[in-house]
Amino acid sequence: MPAPTRPAPLPLEVDTARVVVIGMVAWAVALVVLLLLGDRVDRVWTWTCVCALVLASGGLGVMRWQGQLRRRRD
Repeated sequence: MPAPTRPAPLPLEVDTARVVVIGMVAWAVALVVLLLLGDRVDRVWTWTCVCALVLASGGLGVMRWQGQLRRRRD
């Protein structure tokens, strides 16, 4: 196997908390729309939104526990 010709790029620093919060907002909007539609939609979709919000909240809790939500000062 030949050696790489150039060094690997540095890893990207992504604000994962922001990504999770944006996803939570999207699921919350979908939940509100589904609740406004009432009986015209299957309840599976409503529970999908609820589960997504619960799992994302748990994910933020794990991120806080692991210390990933600390502010980085450069």
